[in-house]
Amino acid sequence: MKYHHVGIPTQTPQPGEVHLAEHGVYCTDHENNPFGIQWMRYEAGCRLPELVKTVAHIAFEVEDLQQALAGQEILIQPNSPSEGVIVAFVICNGAPVEYLQFLK
Repeated sequence: MKYHHVGIPTQTPQPGEVHLAEHGVYCTDHENNPFGIQWMRYEAGCRLPELVKTVAHIAFEVEDLQQALAGQEILIQPNSPSEGVIVAFVICNGAPVEYLQFLK
């Protein structure tokens, strides 16, 4: 695993945020700062789990998403929020953790 970003929930619109309509979320680019901070703003009707919408998550890049998910408590099933990447969320000690696999 390799650190990728930290996602922090917010209710405040952020400069440069991108709308992921299918998930009901706005997010900023984690690469616009040296620490990989990604602000996440959720629409009122967003159906993502409350844990993701209220608690910061840390994200890791993995080589094999299915292998990384083995034995984990899955919070959000694998999905593709943007072209070329598959993500999933698990719960670790009560906190959300995101895994990202970039398709080659």
